[in-house]
Amino acid sequence: MKILEASQLKKYYGSGDTLVKALDGVDLSVEPGEFVSIVGTSGSGKSTLLHMLGGLDRPTSGIVKVDGRDISRLKDEELTIFRRRKIGFVFQSYNLVPVLNVYENIVLPVELDGNEIDTDYVEDIIEVLGLEKKKYNLPSQLSGGQQQRVAIARAIASKPAILLADEPTGNLDSVTSQDVLSLLKVTSDRFGQTVVMITHNEEIAQLADRMIRIEDGRIKTRRVKGGEKDA
Repeated sequence: MKILEASQLKKYYGSGDTLVKALDGVDLSVEPGEFVSIVGTSGSGKSTLLHMLGGLDRPTSGIVKVDGRDISRLKDEELTIFRRRKIGFVFQSYNLVPVLNVYENIVLPVELDGNEIDTDYVEDIIEVLGLEKKKYNLPSQLSGGQQQRVAIARAIASKPAILLADEPTGNLDSVTSQDVLSLLKVTSDRFGQTVVMITHNEEIAQLADRMIRIEDGRIKTRRVKGGEKDA
């Protein structure tokens, strides 16, 4: 079963002469454990696509299925719960809670859902992301790269079906960006985590198992490692 499927996804704004087709019939599927990057220039529709895939916004038409569930049919409250349990998010801004330490930030989504914390799993994540010595630090005591590592740890602590990353290195320098992206790849490999990453940087996008280019709200090319392409 595909972990993520989008079928004829459309998102239109306005009407008549002011009609904007942010997404115009996107078909996309992602396999469990796959690391996919979606690359495009500003205004190409990549962030709109991520918002649709993550249930942060509703499409004008089309279907989005996450872990076999059609999220476009869920009511608002159902969708909120589903997102919390099944979808992890990493944004350009880290969105950490400033009064909570690193460990508390990481386990917060699990606690909000009323679930028991898998302490062995969380400790494993912390070790893989190199945060052992920062567990009890507040976000204000961390560098940007360290804060983004915490955001990644928090996103996967609840064992989501899929992790969506929107320009996760946008606020980081090039060296730290490579470091964070390597860690995203490691989490995908180590924990079997499915990752879909949005970026405008093609060099960064090529680190993924598969790269998809979007232009004018439509998918133009798909490329897997090894250079294979299809329209």
